[in-house]
Amino acid sequence: MSNTISFNKTEFLISAPSITKSPADTGREVAFAGRSNSGKSSVINALTNNKKLARTSKTPGRTQLLNFFSLSEDRRLVDLPGYGFAKVPKAIKKKWDLSLAGYLQERRSLKGLLILMDIRHPLQKYDWQIIHWASESAMPIHLLLTKSDKLKKGAINNTILKVKRELKQASLKANISLQAFSSLKKTGLYELKEQLEEWLE
Repeated sequence: MSNTISFNKTEFLISAPSITKSPADTGREVAFAGRSNSGKSSVINALTNNKKLARTSKTPGRTQLLNFFSLSEDRRLVDLPGYGFAKVPKAIKKKWDLSLAGYLQERRSLKGLLILMDIRHPLQKYDWQIIHWASESAMPIHLLLTKSDKLKKGAINNTILKVKRELKQASLKANISLQAFSSLKKTGLYELKEQLEEWLE
């Protein structure tokens, strides 16, 4: 498949404090989820070839909103609040959890979920939590093992095999695929675009 969506034309749409404040639940959208230090903003910026589109912060957990980006009139990317790492009060973490679970299980226009994990620390507690939420809704999942430039090729392949093995043992309902990715070197960018196009077309 050739990349047919013009990701370079992606524009910021709106930041929503909750699912009830989100854009109309029509069309198709794909969400980006991940720990606060997984590099979500960097991946979105690499994908759209726009370093300023998604804000990158040196303080993990700064993004507490659902950030919507428009690809076209009825196609969107959604940057979900980072989880599991931020130094925030438990009450706010609980609110995030409820908001994320509600969004994943109720949003009809959501066609796929990208879960970003630092390839050096995959499948942490919160990663499993969001994988299970999505799986319960039979939501297609694509795991993006980020920061792959930090490892050598052999270590990357070993990590991918390990993650595949653990997912298989979990006997999940969802259809799950995975790949390594580097925002710095843009390794895996074409494969990521192919996956997004499959969900958004």
